[in-house]
Amino acid sequence: MPASLKTLGSLVVRYRLLVMLAGVLVFGGFTQDDFLTLTTFQSILDRAAVVGFLALGLTPILIAGQIDLSIGSVMSLAAYAAIALQPELGSLPAAFAGLGVGMLAGAINAVIVVGFKVTSLVATLATLLIGASLALLISNGQPVSSADPMFGLALTNEFLTVLSPRSALFIAAALVMFVWLKATPSGRNLYAVGSSMPAAISAGINVNGYVAGIFVLSGFCAGAAGVLQALSAATGSPLAGSALLIPAITAVVIGGTRLEGGRGSSLATLGGVVALGALTTLSEYNGIPSYTQAVYTGLILILLITLDRIAGGNGGKTTRTLRSAAVKQA
Repeated sequence: MPASLKTLGSLVVRYRLLVMLAGVLVFGGFTQDDFLTLTTFQSILDRAAVVGFLALGLTPILIAGQIDLSIGSVMSLAAYAAIALQPELGSLPAAFAGLGVGMLAGAINAVIVVGFKVTSLVATLATLLIGASLALLISNGQPVSSADPMFGLALTNEFLTVLSPRSALFIAAALVMFVWLKATPSGRNLYAVGSSMPAAISAGINVNGYVAGIFVLSGFCAGAAGVLQALSAATGSPLAGSALLIPAITAVVIGGTRLEGGRGSSLATLGGVVALGALTTLSEYNGIPSYTQAVYTGLILILLITLDRIAGGNGGKTTRTLRSAAVKQA
């Protein structure tokens, strides 16, 4: 491969977030007079909060070299539970019940991956299908309306000019996760698990414990996304998260987290979510249909992964298989 191409790929990969943000802002400024406004920025942040929580849950998962494909169906289950249980439990307890549904789903994934030694790709693909079917079965395929529609509507109100309560919660969660990953021994150990699982085992790190913990955390974040979405819309839909898996993965990859593990940041994920949200908003401003936007999202994901392989010089080889084998030996 020519050195110039590899160098260009390395630069694009390294500054992918800035490149994408700059491109969206420049194009948006030229095509839409009202795109570069605080109102638009507030809208982008607010709408990005739901995908943002899914992406935050995926960040430590990918850092550890694992994958969680079930987050969309877990979000749907949590969203439905948070609304359907309101008449029996009340609005606030039902919201916590939705979070509990997410954590339970994450714990089930952890048991399958760590306890039964099933690779995370296969395990979460299975729970994705099971969760999506359960959401439709329990709801009879129909959304349920909130018994207290005013309870969650304030989540999307303007807050501090450019924020809404739910976007503020997302940003706060990203900051807390950043501190955990970068400034605590457990966070640094997670990077070690993703960089080389055999080496982490040799260093005495409880690999199985970390893998189990991040799946529970991913379930909690998916539950939070479902609860926020359901309360904001005053509706619990069994399809709430069905189309959000790929945008969440794309946002994390835009932020620089590698699918092979060992590298990533929740603040970079926040930036990736904002960049993808800005692109989606710009597409809507220009009248581009949602199904066409999905094509763009898929193309961006493929391009970034390809450039990451070029920059890494590993020919696309992944160490996930080696790490999965190490989990079985731990």
